[in-house]
Amino acid sequence: MLPRVDERQQRLAELIVGYGVDLRQGQDLLLVSSTANLELARAVGVEAYRRGARFVDLMLGDDQLKRARVQHASEDDLRYLPPAQAERYLHIGREHGARISIQPHFAPGALSDLDPARAGLDGYPGSDALHEVINLRTTNWCVIPGPTPAWAEAVFPGEDDAYEKLWEQMAWVCRLDSADPPAAWRERMDALDAVAKRLTERRFDAVHFEGPGTDLTVGLFPSSLWRSARTTTVDGHVYQANLPSEELTSTPDPLRVDGVVRSTKPLELSGTLIEGLVVRFEGGRAVQIDADRGAEALRANAARDEGASRLGEVALVDREGRIGQTGTVFLNTLLDENAASHVALGSAYLDLVEEESDRGRANESAIHIDFMIGSDEISVTGVTTGGERVPVLRDGTWQL
Repeated sequence: MLPRVDERQQRLAELIVGYGVDLRQGQDLLLVSSTANLELARAVGVEAYRRGARFVDLMLGDDQLKRARVQHASEDDLRYLPPAQAERYLHIGREHGARISIQPHFAPGALSDLDPARAGLDGYPGSDALHEVINLRTTNWCVIPGPTPAWAEAVFPGEDDAYEKLWEQMAWVCRLDSADPPAAWRERMDALDAVAKRLTERRFDAVHFEGPGTDLTVGLFPSSLWRSARTTTVDGHVYQANLPSEELTSTPDPLRVDGVVRSTKPLELSGTLIEGLVVRFEGGRAVQIDADRGAEALRANAARDEGASRLGEVALVDREGRIGQTGTVFLNTLLDENAASHVALGSAYLDLVEEESDRGRANESAIHIDFMIGSDEISVTGVTTGGERVPVLRDGTWQL
């Protein structure tokens, strides 16, 4: 039986602090949240102190302040993020601290009535320094979901019990129904890591996505690795970067992506909802971005720097994960990307490239934006350097 909401918050806080980031005695914790999730943020912070955190630094975002900035700030000011914010991320990296981010930072669709191009210019609460710290691998970090009434209403519009229903699904996908949630997650990560090992051993030259509206080939480096969300810092600290997580991730060659891809789920991008997304790639670059709604927000992000229109991640998701089994579109990338295979524009994960010569060619950018391209109707095929085509996913089931 699932616990009550306040008990779920406590169990989620314990899971994230004790297993997700596996907080160590004396670590500083940077905790990023919205004002709407302040109660959960407090529970996480209290649990962190209980486990020996040296200091919990709470960074808050707010829907109304986000709206005001997008409405009234100049374009130059929208692109500005104060050096002190970057310093908060860099401090965590230098001190080998921990970071927990509670999603969503802003309610889905909170900015949908505003100019999406302007909304796409405002990167708060992100920071170029965040990507730098991630690739230094000095920080154990985890992104988690935190249900709010506004998010629940967006996911289950008009339902009287929307907030309770969202919490029930969050508790289930986070495996809080288990007597031992960390053990349940270790079992799932073990299964995913076994598939990742087989994928890595095949050393595919590319993966091909094919299905309704999609014919996309994503090139890989000769030394690209596949990995679950369970990873380690440079000093061997094991943690799980996203929770929940059902994906296997790799770093693509940003110069070898070609074809057309249709998103299979809406993309919520910092308060703007993007629906019916279609992206065309040539020579690795996204040369055309269209959507039924909100395309300008993604176009603005893709024009942010040289690497923003190229891929930094490709990820595969099978049908065994709990998120996809709910049948719910959560309008939140943390969850929706773990219900479907996806790609990400922007910054690459350097630790997923084994050889230094390949690592130097991985994509660099200030952004990292995942969008979902997989479903049971989308087949995924591995292509070897010799041209052999090897089934990887069919009907959402691993073939390796």
